[in-house]
Parts: sequence; C-alpha cells; structure tokens
Amino acid sequence: MVKNLQDVTTLHNVVKMPWFGLGVYKVEDGDEVMDSVKAALKNGYRSIDTAAFYDNEEGVGTAIKESGVPREEIFITTKVWNADQGYDSTLAAFEKSMKKLDIDYLDLYLIHWPVKGKYKETWKALETLYKEGRVRAIGVSNFNIHHLEDVMIDAEIKPMVNQVEYHPRLTQEELHEFCKKNNIQLEAWSPLMRGQLADNETLQEMAKKYNKSTFQVILRWDLQNEVVTIPKSIKEHRIIENADIFDFELTEDEMDKISALNENTRVGADPDNFDF
Repeated sequence: MVKNLQDVTTLHNVVKMPWFGLGVYKVEDGDEVMDSVKAALKNGYRSIDTAAFYDNEEGVGTAIKESGVPREEIFITTKVWNADQGYDSTLAAFEKSMKKLDIDYLDLYLIHWPVKGKYKETWKALETLYKEGRVRAIGVSNFNIHHLEDVMIDAEIKPMVNQVEYHPRLTQEELHEFCKKNNIQLEAWSPLMRGQLADNETLQEMAKKYNKSTFQVILRWDLQNEVVTIPKSIKEHRIIENADIFDFELTEDEMDKISALNENTRVGADPDNFDF
C-alpha cells in the first residue's frame, strides 16, 4: 500500500522508483519549469519526468541543482524523441539530454514513441547505456502489447517501465495485465485526462465522500491500481493538492466504478497510428 509521497515501486532490476512524480510536458523552459520543479521538490516530490521533446531539460536540471535536494534522492526521467531514433542517433541524443540536464547519470531513459522500423535499434542503444551504467533503468513510452512483444524477441534486457496514456476513460486493462505478467511497471501520462473528468458525477460523489477533489480521487485510483503517476501542474497549490492523496483509500467497489468509466478514449495520439 502506498503510504506517502516518497514511497517507491521496485522495478525488475531492483531499482526503486517513486510511485508519484511531477510531469513537465508543455511547461515552458526557464522560470516556468524551474518554479514548477522547485515547488514539487520543496513539497516532498522526488520524481521528475521530462523529455527531449518538451524542450525544458535545461530548466529541469537547473531547478534540481538549485533545489538543495541531493541529486541521489531525485529520480529523473527523460525520453529520446522520434527524430533521434536509431542506434547511433539515440546515443548522441542521450549525450545532449545529459548535457542539458547537467547530470552524471540518469535514473530512467524511455523511448518516447514506437517509431516503426527504428525502435528496436533504439532499444539496443538504451541497453548499451544501461550496461555502461549511465542509466539506472530503461523503458518505453506509448508501447502497445505487440510493440513490447516485438522488442522483447531480441532484447537482452526487458523494459522496466511502459509509460502510456492512462485515465478512467482509457484503462488499458489488457496492456496493464500484460505488463504485470512481464514485470514491466505501468506509468500513467495525462492521468487527469487534461481536466476533462472534473465534472464526472461518479467521481464527484466519491470526492464529496472523502472531502477531496475529483482529480485527487483519480490519482488515488492510479496508485491503488499499482500505476505510477506523474500529473503536471505549474501552480504550487495544485502541485501540493495533487500529492495530498495518502490519507484516504477507495473501496474495491469504488475502484471498479471508476474503471467502469472506460470508453477507450484518448486525448493523445494512438501508438498504432501517429505521424510525428
């Protein structure tokens, strides 16, 4: 049971990853991302998730340095972008990200999207970085079951994490089962469906009962489903509120009711059909 903001899940290579963190997608580099990351770290967060594509790795790195929190206490994730996929280009992209973040090692490196014909070579590059000790864990993002199976045919190292769009309208139950069976930790991006579930009656009822917001109910559902979650916000009060989910527990019936909201609806692209 996840008891507090610093609680961790143990990945299949025994590296510990916080269950809860801050995502910084669409957060502007410079003051905006620095303030956001510093506010999170100040309020007990220990996991920050960025990506080369977000174009804010520099700000994230600066904020981590200036936060006063020791580097080894912070779990940092970044991702290789689609245009950089392939073996050599991934290794080069990694160096670029490390320079921007200004760190000596990375906690988790992910393949951002399963680019056809490229992601297997990209995975080989991640395995190299892992074997060299530059990255503590490696994984993928937006991979469906068939992508994972395809990678695992030739992989020496199984992905440790799969970060996907996941919320009550997209519960990805088959994918979740597959990941569990293969010891791959599922992680949610866009857990709050970009705010679209704020007025949902089922969630509002539960929110009332526990004296929480609908967003807090969703994030609690994530954790009780054993899904790592990284909601984003640039407002300190919201960053604090998002993490204030350790003092209540949803019943099994409530968990099922939330899962029953599934409509297989995405706010992001479909991993089987994207062109960026």
